[in-house]
Amino acid sequence: MSTEFRIPRTGIGVDTHAFEDGRELWIAGLLWDGYSFGLAGHSDADVVAHAACNALFSAAGLGDLGAHFGTDRPEWAGASGLTLLAEAARIVREAGFEIGNVAVQLVGPLPKIGKRRAEAQELLTKTVGAPVSVSGATTDGLGFPGRQEGLTAVATALVY
Repeated sequence: MSTEFRIPRTGIGVDTHAFEDGRELWIAGLLWDGYSFGLAGHSDADVVAHAACNALFSAAGLGDLGAHFGTDRPEWAGASGLTLLAEAARIVREAGFEIGNVAVQLVGPLPKIGKRRAEAQELLTKTVGAPVSVSGATTDGLGFPGRQEGLTAVATALVY
């Protein structure tokens, strides 16, 4: 391994999806029952998992979600965010990196991530093979998340 890989590298990832009626709501690898809408997207549109993928790819200098799982790749249509995240972690490791951790913040008033935080963190950590923390933030009613038009997630990742 070259010395450049021994220096910790950080990455930032963001993902945003609009709400769409009639879809299941998948966030942080979990199905959130009780909603008549989910997130619109090529896959399950799990913004938490997608932001984590983007952060991992960013930290490793390997592009982004679209480069690996874009809408031009029909094999990823309808894919679970967990499937994409596991594949992203595999790609990052195959490139010679180890994953230190990932932190993701869900931005929007719903779902209340704190109610299932432990479950989400356990599932995402198992999927990545490194610690993943999840938090939430509202926008105090501002912007498209505040108007409940969709959700955003922002993530950071550390690889070495």
